[in-house]
Amino acid sequence: MTPSYAENLALVGLDIGGTKTHGVRWLNGHIVAEAMAGSANVQNVSMEAATRNIARIFEELGTGRIDRVVAGAGGVDTAEDARRLRAMIEVHAPGAAIEVVHDSRLILAAGETSAGMAVILGTGSAFWGINAEGQEARAGGWGYLLGDEASGYWMGREAVRHTLRESNRNQPPGMLARLVLQANGVASPDELIGLFHGDTDRRYWAQQSQVVFRAHESGDPAAARIIDDAIAYVAEKLGDVSTVLGIRGPVIIGGGLGMHQPVYRRRIRTALSAMGLEGIRFLDVDPVLGALFIAQEAGS
Repeated sequence: MTPSYAENLALVGLDIGGTKTHGVRWLNGHIVAEAMAGSANVQNVSMEAATRNIARIFEELGTGRIDRVVAGAGGVDTAEDARRLRAMIEVHAPGAAIEVVHDSRLILAAGETSAGMAVILGTGSAFWGINAEGQEARAGGWGYLLGDEASGYWMGREAVRHTLRESNRNQPPGMLARLVLQANGVASPDELIGLFHGDTDRRYWAQQSQVVFRAHESGDPAAARIIDDAIAYVAEKLGDVSTVLGIRGPVIIGGGLGMHQPVYRRRIRTALSAMGLEGIRFLDVDPVLGALFIAQEAGS
């Protein structure tokens, strides 16, 4: 990017995840405002809620000139998905150049690399990559009804499923099951069924991935199996992306679960290194900061 481009850019970056939306406003290459709101992903919330949360973000970011918006969102799978999101943003940024990308691209950009593979391990999961020739590939990222294995929601759900299976077999609850019951404030595993199908949302169950790691620390074999399955899934999906693109790295990993669980990070790094993947890095910055890198590439 040329210096003159940075010095004259009024940029808004949006990271639209399954549970929250993070917005940042840059002026002349410097952050001048930041905002948080609920999800604006219409695969997770209603159009009304998404529209309301986008409006809240722009209100908190303040008024003023906006030259460009870079919005990364989960669930942007088709041109129509991108069009709907762009239309919501245009109301608040008339005349701005608006680029809508899958949120996994923000992960790669936040790692300040143009080519490589990105992994999201948060409430949901997704795997995406791009090689030096511009060829893209993805694996997973289909949403919680079709997949999202190795994500926080998936781990929380698997912990509940284990607790119910144990009960159905008339087995006394092990450490994982006891922690699940405690975390949900219920005495009987059967109460989990109504709770799961009730008013609780994906974020509620994703947060219970912490229960799996706590049980794992105590040597619980069921928790170990859940984590083993998650590691295998991450390796499988990244292997698919690597094969399609013909690249071995770098691999940039983001998302709350992938960034903040030490056991998960260590196990993932070991598994991916054993596959011959290279440049494995876990983000230490918010993914929304990748919007500036994307804008810089477009302006260079």
